[in-house]
Amino acid sequence: MNQSLEYLKVSWSHSYPDEPELIFYEVDLAHDRQCLRSIELFADGSIKSINNLYEQAIEITPIPALNEINQGIWGEELTATTISQEEFNSLFAQGQLSTQAKAHSQA
Repeated sequence: MNQSLEYLKVSWSHSYPDEPELIFYEVDLAHDRQCLRSIELFADGSIKSINNLYEQAIEITPIPALNEINQGIWGEELTATTISQEEFNSLFAQGQLSTQAKAHSQA
């Protein structure tokens, strides 16, 4: 396992139907906690894998540390835990398959 990477699972308690309930981050600890990849899981069970979270960003913002999220610094509606690299990679692959299936059904 790469010691310079951290995998976070962030639960977001909200009532926005178009926003994810769970967000997973692959965090590069050696580069100012930048996100390498991300996964969004929605209430309807759909999943979205994101290869470049910063692709359309004006400013690159580091991913907060686990204790900052759980202390409510970024909002009381957020809680976080760490997950394994294997769990992240499995979910990421599921999201890629889901995206490919949607693209084929719309073609």
